[in-house]
Amino acid sequence: MSLLKKSKHALVILLLGCAGLGFVLYAWQLPPFDSHVARTENAYIRGQVTAIAPQLSGHVTEVAVQDFQQVEAGDVLVRLDDRKLKEAVAKATAALDSARASLQGNAQAIRSAEATVTARRAALASAEAQLAVAQSSWDRYARLKEHEVVSASAFDQAELSLKQAQAAVDQAHSAIAVAEESVAGARLQSSALAASVASAEASLELARIDLGNAVVRAPESGRLGQVSVRVGQFVTAGSTLMSHVAPQTWVIANLRETQVGGILPGQRVSFTVDALGHETFHGAVERFSPATGSEFSVLAASNATGNFTKVAQRVPVRISIDPGQPDLEKLVPGLSVVVEIERTSAG
Repeated sequence: MSLLKKSKHALVILLLGCAGLGFVLYAWQLPPFDSHVARTENAYIRGQVTAIAPQLSGHVTEVAVQDFQQVEAGDVLVRLDDRKLKEAVAKATAALDSARASLQGNAQAIRSAEATVTARRAALASAEAQLAVAQSSWDRYARLKEHEVVSASAFDQAELSLKQAQAAVDQAHSAIAVAEESVAGARLQSSALAASVASAEASLELARIDLGNAVVRAPESGRLGQVSVRVGQFVTAGSTLMSHVAPQTWVIANLRETQVGGILPGQRVSFTVDALGHETFHGAVERFSPATGSEFSVLAASNATGNFTKVAQRVPVRISIDPGQPDLEKLVPGLSVVVEIERTSAG
């Protein structure tokens, strides 16, 4: 009898072991329970959730939206105190007007300097003509002096006139050089003034951009999350005011590495949504992650130490959702889904 009891106990233990093994094989969809359908509950609706933040600091003067409100691209969400920014625009505008006036004044100075050069050249021509007359007169008096027909005082006067005419010519040349330097200096200053105008225009544009940033607008159509900002609150650049959720959604299914065999982009997918009473939706495989989920973790696991236990990794798969299905607007990011993908083979 004791031998029979031991046999029964061994049989029960064997049956329990087989049942446990069968359960594990079924749970992991391993042979002989592997299926052409890859199924996972580790899947969620994803979407574009954007944190709305101001680009500058200031006090909030208006909050134009409420929690979970539908907005369109460009709608005003929040306004900041813009009094200083308007004054900055006015100051930059005045600086630009001053720079432009200086540039125009410099252009007038260039024209005046060029006119002075023309006048100096005319004076040179007159001085050269007077020099020619004085030279002719001196030559005549010199010949007369050789025959002692003219007095010494008259000859000296002619020589003095010649020297004065020569000095006038030299002075005219110097005056032209000075006038030409004035033109060059005015033109050089024109480049600096033009740069000042460009700088003033850039400063005005920056002031206008800051003034525009005092109004926070919706980046695109969608719905808002909870609005945490309040009127009178002081906010800093980059601080989150609210979240914006775009209408586009998709599914990220984290499949076990043993399930991805036979799954290709474009294959049809069906999934049910827990929050909608397991309502069924349809889509298609878009693409696979370039690495398993563990590779993207902050602290990557190291398998090169101690004993090793093989753990099946998860491969994220992006799934597009077919348009035109009922209740698509109810698919919001974060909802849990159950995904089923018909594989081309058992892998």
